[in-house]
Amino acid sequence: MADARSVVIRPIASEKAYEMASMNRYTFEVAKTASKPQIADAVSEIFGVTVINVNTMNVSGKPKRLRNRKGLTRSWKKAVVTLKEGDSIELF
Repeated sequence: MADARSVVIRPIASEKAYEMASMNRYTFEVAKTASKPQIADAVSEIFGVTVINVNTMNVSGKPKRLRNRKGLTRSWKKAVVTLKEGDSIELF
């Protein structure tokens, strides 16, 4: 993946993500094929910070139903990025 913006799709805005931001950990939705080094490089390039650690998880789609049709919401990949002490990202 060449472009950093194609690796980091969007930040995750939730109560847990806001609480983790106070501990210098930020949550992003990332491309499903992105590796941890690619995610670290992309966050460093976009926000100009030093990344210490990257944790990733695949979030599976949840079953949904509309009348008589069954389906799944989309599955996606989440990354929790830990930054160096003193660095921060102003997301919102």
